[in-house]
Amino acid sequence: QVQLVESGGGLVQAGGSLRLSCAASRNIFSISVMEWYRQAPGKSREWIALIRSGGTTAYASSVKGRFTISRDNAKNTVYLQMNSLKPEDTALYYCHSLQGGLGDWGQGTQVTVSS
Repeated sequence: QVQLVESGGGLVQAGGSLRLSCAASRNIFSISVMEWYRQAPGKSREWIALIRSGGTTAYASSVKGRFTISRDNAKNTVYLQMNSLKPEDTALYYCHSLQGGLGDWGQGTQVTVSS
């Protein structure tokens, strides 16, 4: 089990950028997959990006080309760089870890994009 704490959310204008951080309570080197999800009001939680322990990444079509996921194993932290933000990116953003079929969630960080 790992505790995850997201940070970096806030209010930004459309076209702006934010970088979210997900700090883990233990070494993430061995965690198979680290992911970001988001949930907008009245909508279901949406997967948006993942990074595997080997460094390969994948993105949802809604964010591909605008968002970049990365991990710093030395800092036990995963990042989500978000560029060219749109009002429809407004949501609560969650970090998720997946290891051996078990997953842990952070508490989320709010991102609000104004038009």
